[in-house]
Amino acid sequence: MEERKNMEQVTLGSTGITVNKNGFGALPIQRITDEDAVHLVRKAYDAGITFFDTARFYTDSEEKLGIALEGIRDKVFVATKTAASNAKEFFEQLETSLHNLRTDYVDIYQFHNPAVCPKPGDGSGLYEAMLEAKEKGMIRHIGITNHRLAVANEAIESGLYETLQFPFCYLASDQDIALVEKCKEKNMGFIAMKALSGGLITNSRAAYAFEAQYDNVLPIWGVQREKELDEFISYIGHPPVMTDEIKALIEADRKELSGEFCRGCGYCMPCPAGIEINNCARMSLLLRRSPSELQLTKEVQEKMKKIENCLHCGHCKSKCPYGLDTPALLEKNYEDYKRVLAGEVSVK
Repeated sequence: MEERKNMEQVTLGSTGITVNKNGFGALPIQRITDEDAVHLVRKAYDAGITFFDTARFYTDSEEKLGIALEGIRDKVFVATKTAASNAKEFFEQLETSLHNLRTDYVDIYQFHNPAVCPKPGDGSGLYEAMLEAKEKGMIRHIGITNHRLAVANEAIESGLYETLQFPFCYLASDQDIALVEKCKEKNMGFIAMKALSGGLITNSRAAYAFEAQYDNVLPIWGVQREKELDEFISYIGHPPVMTDEIKALIEADRKELSGEFCRGCGYCMPCPAGIEINNCARMSLLLRRSPSELQLTKEVQEKMKKIENCLHCGHCKSKCPYGLDTPALLEKNYEDYKRVLAGEVSVK
């Protein structure tokens, strides 16, 4: 792979993959046109970003990435994910991903948030399928993504995985930071998802400065708008560093966002009652941490009203990797939302 311009870099453990410390999270490009997605990806590449992360079930994200990376595939690293439950599904999903991405190999193939850590001999055949795919040259490195500390720790201790993708931002707990340190000790790559906590962190400079303290961490920034990409591109030549001002901002956010709150990961979806849980369950924070008018439109009001149709089936609660009481969060956020609409509570 050709040498890119001087920039802050990170190596993903034993994979040897060395890239700019700005990864491109391609989940959001499923929400924009092919033309806009190609423009963003190409602009990122031209600026020096060469790591792109997607997943089989990010609707058409893989396809858009495949179009964008034509002609430069050998100059970038692509990671994608499978949610397969057996070997047959594994190879079906891998073949589909390769077709969508217009490539004959994936740099890092990751198990997508499994409830348990796949291992040889566990009866699923999944890890054996990973090894077979690697032997055939369809994938180059084996990774795992998760939102559960127990599964993440097990993956690290197993020695079976070359990379771990896990939520990591300046709201991280001591246990989260311990994961990062353990990965470094084991020479295992650490890919930080949710570096902006699903949109709840609004200061990208502070977010970057926090991640920059860990030289083995590669944050992937979910990019949907050009102005978002421009912010991270600007940090390539002038990476933000931790200052007293940024420390104070982080401390204030940690106090405001302490306790139980929805990260917006979406693993509780779809909801049998049609509730957009991953946004509705954190509406109070969105109202106060983003322009409130965006959350008070007729469309959003209709989405929030669907909370009245909650079946209390427990589906979302059982799926939440953070163990949240999701129905209670929905009810709490809806009550606050109605008070805001009624003018009883003021938001910015």
